[in-house]
This record gives sequence, C-alpha cells and structure tokens, in this order.
Amino acid sequence: MGDYAKALGGKLRAIRQQQGLSLHGVEQKSGGRWKAVVVGSYERGDRAVTVQKLAELADFYGVPVAELLPEGRIPSGSEPATKIVINLERLQQLPADKVGPLARYAAAIQSQRGDYNGKVLSIRAEDLRSLAIIYDMSPGELTDQLIEWGVLPPEARPGGQVG
Repeated sequence: MGDYAKALGGKLRAIRQQQGLSLHGVEQKSGGRWKAVVVGSYERGDRAVTVQKLAELADFYGVPVAELLPEGRIPSGSEPATKIVINLERLQQLPADKVGPLARYAAAIQSQRGDYNGKVLSIRAEDLRSLAIIYDMSPGELTDQLIEWGVLPPEARPGGQVG
C-alpha cells in the first residue's frame, strides 16, 4: 500500500476521532453500512479505498472529500513535526486585547476545517509562523508567550524543552 495509503488512513482516523467515534461507533451510527473492521483496515492503510467509498465516507462524516486526502507531500518520518495543540478553553479565558488575533485565527481554522470540538486545536508550524508575523515576534518568542498564557503546554517548545 505505501505511504499515501497510510497518510490517507491517518486522515480518516483523525476525522473519526475528532467526531468522538470509535470504530464500533461508526458501525453503529451507520446502521452497519460501515463495518468496523473495514474502516479500521482503511485507517491502517491495509486496504485500498475506492474513490466512490471515499466519497461515501466523507458524506457519512459530513466533511468535504478533500478533508480526507493527505497533503501533497508525505512526511518522511526523519523529521518529526512538533505538534502544536492550542488549548481553546484557556484561550477563551484570556483578555481579548492580548489574544484577539490568535482567537480570530483559531476561529478561522476551525471554520475552515469544520472542527468545533471547542477544547483543543492542532495547528501546523506554518500557522505558528503566520501568527508570529501578526504578533510581530519570532515563532520561538510567540511559542514562549503562548506557553506563558497557558494556551500551549511547556513541551511545545522546540526539542520539548521545559523551561
């Protein structure tokens, strides 16, 4: 199957988990239309999913098909991406004059993704760089600021330095 099937499976798993569904939950919610074992094999990349089935799964999850497709470049695994997870609950507790740009950016990403779980939001390093420009800081300075505000965990520092 290869890297693309695994990346596609990862996207399928992420969407399912975002919706709070287990594999068994997908089978139940779909009335047996989607068997847990089949969805699991798609998610692991063990089984090829046809375009038709992918479109039907996207419809079942209520997301555009494009949301299920991996990004153009498959990460090589040699360079682990630092996962940046914003604590949205903490963000809402902070003064708007401090976090307004971040809150608006997070809201835009949520809207774009259709991700409204309201607790956390994963962003990419590119998003952090864009936010750093908005805040007129370096990405490292912004990371430190977000950790200080409690919006990011201390391990979000490059290299996981707590500090």
